[in-house]
Amino acid sequence: MTTVPEKDTLLAHLSADRRYLAMLGLGFSAGMPYLLVYPTQAAWLSDAQVPIQTIGLMSELTIAYKLKFIWAPFLDKYDAPVFSALLGRRRGWIILSQIAVMLSLMGVAFGDPAHFLGYTVAFSLALGVAGATQDVTIDGWRITSVPVAKQSVMTAISEMGYRFGNLAAGAGALLLADRYGWSTAYFFMAGLMLIGAVSAFTAPEPESDFTVSHKHPGFVATVIAPIKEMITRLGPLALPIFLMIAGFRLPGYISSAMAIPLFKSLHYSDTEIATVTKLFGFWIALAATFFSAYVIRRIGLIPSLLVGTVAGSAAHLSLAWLAADGGGDFWSFAVAVSIEGFAYAFAQVVLINYMSSLTATELAASQYALLTSLCAFPGSLLAGSSGFVIAHTGFTMFFVATSLIGIPVALLCWYVVRLHPAVTPDPERHGSAG
Repeated sequence: MTTVPEKDTLLAHLSADRRYLAMLGLGFSAGMPYLLVYPTQAAWLSDAQVPIQTIGLMSELTIAYKLKFIWAPFLDKYDAPVFSALLGRRRGWIILSQIAVMLSLMGVAFGDPAHFLGYTVAFSLALGVAGATQDVTIDGWRITSVPVAKQSVMTAISEMGYRFGNLAAGAGALLLADRYGWSTAYFFMAGLMLIGAVSAFTAPEPESDFTVSHKHPGFVATVIAPIKEMITRLGPLALPIFLMIAGFRLPGYISSAMAIPLFKSLHYSDTEIATVTKLFGFWIALAATFFSAYVIRRIGLIPSLLVGTVAGSAAHLSLAWLAADGGGDFWSFAVAVSIEGFAYAFAQVVLINYMSSLTATELAASQYALLTSLCAFPGSLLAGSSGFVIAHTGFTMFFVATSLIGIPVALLCWYVVRLHPAVTPDPERHGSAG
């Protein structure tokens, strides 16, 4: 199972191997685009007085993150134009996707959602596609750049970088928007993507990629191959495991779509929202990451899934309480958001560890993209209707309902725990030197 090393060990690895330092920068750039497609942008939409129903629908702009499994296999098999010839297949695609992210961010920056929402929608959709592609390419580099024995260190450093990227795209963008406007904030975020680009240029190309087959089967065969291999390997457990993964973060995705609109409706400023959700939230998420590693070591990875889904869903009641309380008090706001944020981060880290354990080495990037898409897709579809639900029920009942959704998901997780008491790693994942 994957565990998170101690802090001093992580620092030692960063200084000892340039692959780890590159992973920190790549994790940073991976942590930025998603928030700028919707969660952070929801604050801009609220400031522009876009109707709450439309804001809820705008969450569907993250659809590319749920469909990335479709083109992920092609990134494993084909070279990126120009850049792969210079840098190698993995790094070539990383650089190309980062350029697309930067251009899309600048496109959004030129927009005005209050008067021309269609323009913002178009460039936000492009940003989602570019960001999802960057995720696939960085995951592929992470999995193939070091041997299995070092994957726990690489994953921990990746998560650290990702959290810093979230901090920049969340708190950083909100603070900049409060002082200089949203366009300036998005231009600055485009500039910060250079951190990831520099990391990609300095990172070594994985040696294992030289053994990748250059045979190019048809479209359907390329997409189906990773799915078929995983279903065959998991056997009868495949269906319940897939259903559990699909529902694991379902309540969280629905709840997250309306979190910032809730805070704005309670008249918290962008600075207050940034301070609580991103600055406080950054340290809360790091604490949850280390706590999840402790829980996994104590009770095992599979039982930790059950803890994660129960805690992640129940924590939405803190947002329901905040909505019922009417807001206004900063520390009530901080406590409610911190409870929800800790549980969300705990559940997410446990799920990342579990999904990583299910992939096969030769198809790791494609299968991981498949599992993350499966995890996000149902919640994304339902999140689009969240604004309409709130228009009829109000914020309090909405967050109570998202918490209750976790009950059948927890029952399914319990069923998987009974059927799947231990993870049996793919033997191929322990035979590569990387």
